[in-house]
Amino acid sequence: MSTIMPKGDALKKAIAWVSEKRGAQPDLNVNKLVDDACLQFDLSPKDSEFLLRFVKENPDTPS
Repeated sequence: MSTIMPKGDALKKAIAWVSEKRGAQPDLNVNKLVDDACLQFDLSPKDSEFLLRFVKENPDTPS
């Protein structure tokens, strides 16, 4: 499935960070992980929504 990638560096870093965490610990709660990423990378509400949707739609995203 093809996904449009965001332009912001913070969001790209958050996606990579979430992917890395999920690769190391697949049992982590996705919502909590996304919340942590949003705080760590200071994402806007719009970016937060995108990240959550992206992570849920792409469960096997490589890190």
